[in-house]
Amino acid sequence: MRRILLAVSGGIDSMYLANRAPELFPGARFAVAHCNFTLRGAESDGDEQFVRDWCAAHGLDCFVRRFETAAYAAEHGVSIEMAARELRYAWFAELCRAEGFAAVAVAHNADDNAETMLLNLLRGTGTRGLRGMGDRDGIVRPLLDTPRAEIRDWMLAHGCAWREDSTNADSTPKRNRIRNEVFPIFAKINPSFLRTLGEDMERIARTDDIAESWFRSVREGLTTADGAVRIPAVLALEHWEYALWRLLEGAGLSAPTFGKLVALLRRYKDEPRGTVTIGGKTFEGTGTTLRIEKELIISQ
Repeated sequence: MRRILLAVSGGIDSMYLANRAPELFPGARFAVAHCNFTLRGAESDGDEQFVRDWCAAHGLDCFVRRFETAAYAAEHGVSIEMAARELRYAWFAELCRAEGFAAVAVAHNADDNAETMLLNLLRGTGTRGLRGMGDRDGIVRPLLDTPRAEIRDWMLAHGCAWREDSTNADSTPKRNRIRNEVFPIFAKINPSFLRTLGEDMERIARTDDIAESWFRSVREGLTTADGAVRIPAVLALEHWEYALWRLLEGAGLSAPTFGKLVALLRRYKDEPRGTVTIGGKTFEGTGTTLRIEKELIISQ
């Protein structure tokens, strides 16, 4: 019998997941994982106790891990949101290996998916950032087609309890601002905007799959044994700019910096041989410097 680990914070979405798990995963057995990120003091501890009590009442094993999230974020130079993400998914993977769970179910819903798409769009992203969350790497998201309003209606109709996170009302974080201020405007323009964005993400995902298949088919020979990018081989491709972006995406180039590299290589490709010098040019990424030497892009 398949065993599923339910990621339960105590909030309305995860409690909906917990209550409906037998319907969402027929025939499976369940346990619960709860992360206490110790960010809201007594409120965080109250969430933990609520989840423990719910599991005890429903006969489910409850795994709990407390994290010093703020300290981790400061130590690793990441945001609190990113720190919490890294900590919880590393722990979930650890639990699955140790306890033999087939997958971890998380309660991301249609609203969360749309929020993520818009955040990625505002930051600047390729098609992969616009394709939606999906199921991957042992994480399943059975609620991506379910709007938050539908979740609330079901929970109220069935008298199910949950915990409210007081920070959700704070619109300072970008995600909360989209949720609290932008989505109500979208709903006035198109009451079905969540479904529309969901359909758009599905189409983008299909397009991205085609692009990924093409890139895999042409990738051989584009780099040397030590990972340097062969400029002539890349420029010979029909969609060379996309291939170059895929080859260099790990370098952390900003969009303007990548644009400068593309502009330089476009001139090198299109103008008479020898009129454009590329050797010695450098481009700064996040913790990486790219340098062009002898028609190679080398990471330093």
